[in-house]
Amino acid sequence: MSWTDERVNLLKQLWGEGKTAAEIAKVLGDGITRNAVIGKAHRLKLSSRLSPIQQNTSKKPKTEAQAPRLAKPMVKLPEFKGKSLNLVDLEANMCRWPNGDPQSEEFSFCGHTTVAGLPYCDTHCRAAYQVPTRARTLDAKDFEADAGTPADFDIKAANAS
Repeated sequence: MSWTDERVNLLKQLWGEGKTAAEIAKVLGDGITRNAVIGKAHRLKLSSRLSPIQQNTSKKPKTEAQAPRLAKPMVKLPEFKGKSLNLVDLEANMCRWPNGDPQSEEFSFCGHTTVAGLPYCDTHCRAAYQVPTRARTLDAKDFEADAGTPADFDIKAANAS
């Protein structure tokens, strides 16, 4: 396979018409591959162009009905600001849930009584902590049967002859 002047001219013509490299290779025949067409086009410095796959995409603006949807709908919790206390007014066992933008003058903390051992009140704990998805919590005892060496694994001493 060699690139004759006739083949080069045909390559330039088909490339200019927007044919794909695979289509051009099929027209040229005689064992010319798609990669050979691409390589020759680059060596000839033919104008680069978008991939045919990209050309087939439309640039229509998405309407609300076409907008991608999230897998799980986000549930908007009602806003509960509590007592709206400043940081300096918070004491032990007061909810530290932040309300608003920290750089804003209206920024505050909830201030209600916390759940034992947690920094938030009952309402904010429900927002902050996720319920486990499994019906039960895994325990180390669940894996005791799997511990150790498999029965069919033969252990040999390092200095054995």
